[in-house]
Amino acid sequence: MSGQSRLEVTEGSAEERAARGKAARKQVPRTSHAEFAATPERRDPVAVLEAQAETRVPELLHIRYGRMASSAFAFYRGAAAVMAMDLATTPTSGIAVQVCGDAHLVNFGVYNAPDRRMVFDLNDFDETLPGPWEWDVKRLAASLVVAGRDNGFTEVETSDVVRDASRSYRTSMATFAAMTNLKVWYARLEVADLLEAVRARTDAAQNKSLRRNAEKFAMRDNMQAFSKLTEVVDGRPRFRSEPPLIVPIDELVPDLGKVWVDSEAGRIFDDYRGTLDDDRRQLAGTYTYEDLARKVVGVGSVGTRAWVALLLGRDGQDPLILQFKEAQPSVLEAHLGSSEFERCGHRVVAGQRLMQASSDIFLGWYRGAGIDGVERDFYVRQLKDGKGSVDIPAMTADSMRIYAQMCAWTLARAHARSGDRIAISSYLGNGRTFDDALVAFAHTYADQNDRDHAELVAAIASGRIEATAGI
Repeated sequence: MSGQSRLEVTEGSAEERAARGKAARKQVPRTSHAEFAATPERRDPVAVLEAQAETRVPELLHIRYGRMASSAFAFYRGAAAVMAMDLATTPTSGIAVQVCGDAHLVNFGVYNAPDRRMVFDLNDFDETLPGPWEWDVKRLAASLVVAGRDNGFTEVETSDVVRDASRSYRTSMATFAAMTNLKVWYARLEVADLLEAVRARTDAAQNKSLRRNAEKFAMRDNMQAFSKLTEVVDGRPRFRSEPPLIVPIDELVPDLGKVWVDSEAGRIFDDYRGTLDDDRRQLAGTYTYEDLARKVVGVGSVGTRAWVALLLGRDGQDPLILQFKEAQPSVLEAHLGSSEFERCGHRVVAGQRLMQASSDIFLGWYRGAGIDGVERDFYVRQLKDGKGSVDIPAMTADSMRIYAQMCAWTLARAHARSGDRIAISSYLGNGRTFDDALVAFAHTYADQNDRDHAELVAAIASGRIEATAGI
């Protein structure tokens, strides 16, 4: 499948847009979304991962493969490129939105909005690009089955989880279709409201646990990160060395590192600040650079270049820790065409701002030459600002059903901000036709993911791939 990686302006009356959605059913029946079968030309999934490795840090790849091999769900988290390849062979309604590109259930979570209210939203946009809304929905749905199997749920239980998620996406999109544009734009899921809403659906112990977790996440701020990640050396705060996961710049490249920082740090921060709004640029300018370290993050992202920068404000107890994460072309671009943004970091930031209800005030990007002289794109955000996610392995089937509905509402809201919500809602309709199709797809693709995971494990066992477990 090929397409246009740009969003088109939504035009026409509400009635005309609804008619377009209904007409799309004739071209692409909702039952067709149940379909998935690997084509004879399908690439070896391990080869897809090896192709990604060509632009990554070689000495970190064994960590990525070790993490992905640990379970079928861990493999799924790191295999966005593999699923993008597969989704490109599936039917789509032809209605484009800004997609996350990696909307599995761990890429949702809580964080502190700029007004300091804790919200629940999507939180990973490395692969974002305009594309078919179905791709995000199918990636979320399959992740629910894969995670449910890892948790020991029955097939009936996982089917119920996916069906509830699909129903939530469908009914939420119908709600957004009836809203004004501004009401859609301002809609968000606040944790305080969420806790109140689920109180009647959970017992006292679960309610207590949810509130305790929310309070714990709220405390994850720059001061906590500062305390955990730094130590005082010669009277100055410095990042602790915890190789291979955290390696300070002066340890990574002892002599060249300091020279590079002295010559480049000022320019990098100036370029980055130039991508912020005027008021936030002013705020960022009140901080001064103190230290830099490479930090390994995530599962699928391992091997891309990720740095944490320590900056100080009014004194040594006013830290700001920013994460500079490498932005490479989206895995969707091979199937949908190149992004309209020249800089990959700009693509990520623009997509995040479009899909999230409230984004980090320090969210920005830059392009620059690294220590090796190679130019790369990065996006920038705070390392921690109330960020947290649920413990998926600890979930029961009932709690995953509730969580899946939250994720689906959030995904529908994100899609409604950028695409034709009226046409999508009209296409989905009021019945369970799409829901049933999505359940079938999710189970079929989870089977494929099991086979792909087994191929990675076999590649490690044969020596084709080097992997280290437990890091």
